Amino acid sequence: MTQLKYKFTYDTLFKILFVKFPYLLKRLVAAILGIAVDDISEFTITNPEIPPDVLGDKFCHVDINMVVNGQRVNLEVQVEDEKDYAERSLYHWARIYSSALKTGQSYSSLPRVIVISILDFIMFGCAEYRSEVGAFEVKRHELLSDKFSLLYFEVRKLPKEIDKESELELMLSLFRAKTEELRTETA
Repeated sequence: MTQLKYKFTYDTLFKILFVKFPYLLKRLVAAILGIAVDDISEFTITNPEIPPDVLGDKFCHVDINMVVNGQRVNLEVQVEDEKDYAERSLYHWARIYSSALKTGQSYSSLPRVIVISILDFIMFGCAEYRSEVGAFEVKRHELLSDKFSLLYFEVRKLPKEIDKESELELMLSLFRAKTEELRTETA
């Protein structure tokens, strides 16, 4: 098997490919959000870096930040398990959410913020490759707000046999391909 020199999990390749070809990014985001590409009426890639509010504060670098139908969406690929990814994804969400409110606006005008993480490591102890975290009351599981959504996709948990009818599985399988043969099998 021929090893791929560059994989989708490489940050630079990921950004170049999806920013240069936004239709591919739009297809990936539509598959992740479970909506048809044609149902996306607004799709804008915004600045992929969020500078700190105060000099010396933590710099928050996000892979691709966009607006999709009024929602703020952040898409990040993480290869290494640095044991703090839960906090990191919460931090990204908080920075994006808090920066959306302008002076004089009401809190109800805040947009829904979705942080999508494609992970090349195991984060959750379940068999499913997709996990969604929301803001729920702990005992009754009542939704507090739909404006908080963290989506995690663990590509190592994808089925060995990809469902060729699933746009999501086909797109995500590209992130786990390590050889030319796997890349062409999933394309």
